[in-house]
Amino acid sequence: MLAIDQLVVDIQSSRILRGISLAVGGGELVCLVGRNGAGKTTTFRTIMGFLKPVSGAVRFRDETLTGMPTHRIAQRGVGYAPEESQVFGDLSVAENIELPTWTRPQGRPAKERIGLAYEIFPMLRQYESRGGNQLSGGERKMVSIARALTLDPQMLLLDEPFEGLSPAIIPSISDGIASIRKLGHGVLMAESNVHHIPEYADRLYVLERGEIIYQGKPGDSYPPEVMKVITGGA
Repeated sequence: MLAIDQLVVDIQSSRILRGISLAVGGGELVCLVGRNGAGKTTTFRTIMGFLKPVSGAVRFRDETLTGMPTHRIAQRGVGYAPEESQVFGDLSVAENIELPTWTRPQGRPAKERIGLAYEIFPMLRQYESRGGNQLSGGERKMVSIARALTLDPQMLLLDEPFEGLSPAIIPSISDGIASIRKLGHGVLMAESNVHHIPEYADRLYVLERGEIIYQGKPGDSYPPEVMKVITGGA
């Protein structure tokens, strides 16, 4: 469904991604694991068209996304929940979640898409009228993912969905991601620590200094140099 082929990206004359390749199929949860600064967010921002690669290609459902404007990529069915959540503070939870149904009106009816978002994260029902700037970090994460889901995407990019969260809220978000995967959506998730990767993940890629140094299944026996990266070691 989503394929990245030999992607090279520079930011301010510094090479951030060095020819990375990965793939995510429908109904798969694939994790991109790496330390802070390894290039995970750069990968996501390049997929979404915020950054232009030096070379390589991003393809989604046999269509090349490279060079396409961000709003067109979203309209093709790629949803993005950034690390910072970026919930609109002046809008209520309900308005934040409804927003993508205006930007991508085609597809399933808006009411159905919104209903699905609350089905995935039922806790948000009690916060519908609460402003975005009144939410906790975990609540903002849920709103950010729910908002991406109401775009009616086939592919979701989740950047560090568990980063900095209370252990009490992590199971709710993990259960929500599992439900999204079961719906047949492809999910590409960035994480800094392998211990945050859900046990139901299908595959992981380890990113270090802009290069994929390992790929395999979660729980495999990792080489020592890979263990240092995926556990946040020095």
